[in-house]
Amino acid sequence: MSLATRIAGVDEAGRGPLAGPVLVAAVILDPGRPIAGLADSKTLTARRRDVLAERIRDQALAWRLCAIDVETIDRLNILHATLLGMRRCLETLDPTPTCARIDGNRLPTGLPCPAEAVIGGDARDPAIAAASILAKVERDRLLVELDGQYPGYGFAIHKGYPTRAHLDALARLGPCPAHRRSFAPVARQAALFPELP
Repeated sequence: MSLATRIAGVDEAGRGPLAGPVLVAAVILDPGRPIAGLADSKTLTARRRDVLAERIRDQALAWRLCAIDVETIDRLNILHATLLGMRRCLETLDPTPTCARIDGNRLPTGLPCPAEAVIGGDARDPAIAAASILAKVERDRLLVELDGQYPGYGFAIHKGYPTRAHLDALARLGPCPAHRRSFAPVARQAALFPELP
């Protein structure tokens, strides 16, 4: 494969939720093994995302997933935690990309290759779309696991997003260790449940 074709697409899943990690993915697609149907993960059904994620893992030249935990999110804030995940993904991608296209309007510092921010990239660039799918599928899987560890919050259903059901559970149970204490709805409830870890 020529150097010119080693372009990594990078995207994240989980910046907005009140709980769980933020997941970042980087993908270098193989031009010789195109994957039909790549699109912004938010526009696909869960079943379609699962099928595409398996194809991406099998057919991409390289891919990497990085989870940034709740403690790091609370320490750095969600933007800087996401940028950290993007940098880690690109640093550990093998082979190293010659350039990266990153969804959004901000670029991490200290990247191992030149990069371009692409607003709406998950709908415009196949490699970014592939990264969005991998990140979303893995994050959803982790939130189903968290639902088993911390029953009663409904993580398997709402994936940590601030739905009415999640906010009601938070008010009833208080935050659990999977919640992001730096997010205002969680911080308000944490103040009402000082006995919780």
